[in-house]
Order: sequence, then structure tokens, then C-alpha cells
Amino acid sequence: MSNAPTELFVSEPRIPAPAVSVLVPICNVERYLEECLDSLLAQTFSDFEAICINDGSTDGSRAIIQRYLDADPRFRVIDKPNSGYGASMNLGLDHAAGAYIAILESDDFYEPNALELLVSAARANLSDVVKADFYLYWSQPEPRDELFGILDERQVGRTMRPLDDVAIFFRKPSIWSALYKADFLRARGIRFLETPGASYQDAGFNFKVWASAERATFISQAILHYRQDNEKSSVNSAAKVFCVCDEYASMQKFVEGLSENRALLFGILVRMKFDSYMWNYDRLAPELREEFAIRIAGEFNEDLAAGRLDFDLFEPWAGSDLWALMHDPVEFNEHRATFIAPGKLNTFKHYYRIGGLGLVAQVIACKLSKGSIRRTNERGGAL
Repeated sequence: MSNAPTELFVSEPRIPAPAVSVLVPICNVERYLEECLDSLLAQTFSDFEAICINDGSTDGSRAIIQRYLDADPRFRVIDKPNSGYGASMNLGLDHAAGAYIAILESDDFYEPNALELLVSAARANLSDVVKADFYLYWSQPEPRDELFGILDERQVGRTMRPLDDVAIFFRKPSIWSALYKADFLRARGIRFLETPGASYQDAGFNFKVWASAERATFISQAILHYRQDNEKSSVNSAAKVFCVCDEYASMQKFVEGLSENRALLFGILVRMKFDSYMWNYDRLAPELREEFAIRIAGEFNEDLAAGRLDFDLFEPWAGSDLWALMHDPVEFNEHRATFIAPGKLNTFKHYYRIGGLGLVAQVIACKLSKGSIRRTNERGGAL
């Protein structure tokens, strides 16, 4: 065990002007950290610095970091008292010396050619951001990878403005399977919300990137293994319930500060918010759900009154759920358990209850035609 840092310490860069700064946020992750950092040592692209941001670790993580600092001048450290993921990432952004920024979570690990693929695409296409695919990874009971499928054929191989094809906004906010031009992030003021813990801050960063980018390049290769062994399946802390609301309030403030595309971005943002809130709601401890439903129903009614809702972005089932939630969140909460229960039949029972056979027919037709503007499946991948 090691003592948590009591004050901020930032080590100086030891290599001149690296092409890439890889930000590695670290907090009590000794079990996975070596595999993560070893994947950086194995990179075929060597012109990078790795900034290990130690967020008050009390386990053996700091000692592991030190071994890499001693062995390779490309590794740097930021030691800080624990203040959360957003604060860690913003410190990393502030001290990054690279022309590009990459993010590698400390329980994940790169493919050996990850940085080479990302940098090559960014340079060839003068990209603000390059987005790649990734693997879901399980280490138990046997190591196993599953390609996530974050992109579809309309995106792969293209460089485009995300607002010209909004589907990418609705995909899983996998900010670590991407590369960002540092000057782009700074010029657009793209940073993380500094809320406690590590909940939802990736959503705001992801939205601001897609809202601001003029040149986003999409590549098909999977560059990273996204660990599933460390996932938590539900939220049982009342203190964390409304963190997601804080994150979306920050995104709304960001759009309000823009001079262009505000109506389009508000519509996208509210649709994203509905997906995020429902994902969060379904994983809450049952005793926390009604309070959350009441809170978010109020938000969506405010969005409706302010003209921020774009119902063209809502499929029939999503629009019906939204109306039911806005109309009576208490009743919505009472009946949502039917939808959450396993089995397609329960899903159709839910939609029959709120919209009759007509809604059931619309849901079936829309799903069969794959006509959604979002082109996004239930887990946040490409449809």
C-alpha cells in the first residue's frame, strides 16, 4: 500500500515536442495497470509521451507508475489528491505537450498499432478528431474479445463534419478510442466537467467534440480492448443519481454559448439525454427510481416549453416513452418494470399499454426497416 498524495506534483516533459500526449487517469487500479502501460511500450508509433495522472491512489498503483518513469523518459506523472476523473483529465489536458491527445483508461489496453493508425489518419486528413472501433474485453474465465461496432458503412473511411450525419452523436461515448488535435480542443474550450467520482464525464466531452469538429475521420480498425470485468451493473448511491443531470446541464450551457447550429444541437442533445437518462434509470436501485423519474420529467417538460425538443429524432417507441414520462412520471415509474423485464413479449406488452396496437405496429415497422436517423442499437453501437 502507498500513501495518497497530499499536494499536486507535475513532472516535466523529458522528450521534446511529442506528436501525441496519451492521458492515463489512474486511481487504485494496480490489478490492471501494468497491462495498460505495457501496451504503450509495445506501440509501433514511438513519438508520444504518456502522462500518468495519479488521482490519490492508496494501493500499489504509484509504485507501478514509478517503474515506468525510471525505465522510459516518455513517461510522466501527475500526482494529486483525489478529486475525481474530470479534474484529473483537465490537468492532463493542461500539461500535455503533444500536438495530439489520446486517452487510455488504466484498466484498458491498446493494440500495438493503435497510435500509428490514429496519427496516420489524422495527418493524412487534417483531422480535428479520428474515431476508431474497439473490442469489448473479458479476462475471465478465459480472455475474450468482441468487436463493438461503433461505426457503420456510411462513416468508415470518411472525413466529415459530424453535424452532417448526426448518428455519431448517439453512439457510446467511447472517448478512449479516438485521437484529438490539441489545438482544436483548446480553441473550442473542450474540457471535462469536474464533478466528484468518475460518472458520466465522458458524455459531455464526447458531445462537445462532435458538436465542434469540422473534420472527423472514421476508421474501421479496432485499436483498444475495453475491459468489462471492472464494470458495475447498477447505481445504488443516492449521491450519484443526479450526476448525469449535472453533465447534461453542462452540455446545454455549452450549446447556449455557441453562435451557430444551436437549434440542431439542442435537438440532438435532448435526444441523447433521453437515452442516457433511461439507461441510467433502468440501472438504479428500485428505491431511487421514482425520484429520478420526477426530476427528469421536469427537465423534459422544460425542454418542450423552450423549443429544444426535436421529435423527428425520436423513434415511435422512444417518443411514446417520453410522452408517458412527461405526462405522469409516477405512473411511468410504476409500469417501467414491465419494460425492463427480460423478453421481447414484455417489451410489446409495455408499448401496447401506452399506445395500443397502433404503437406496437409502428414499433415493429420501424425496427424492421431500420429507418432511424440515429442508426444506433440498444448498446450504443452502429445499427
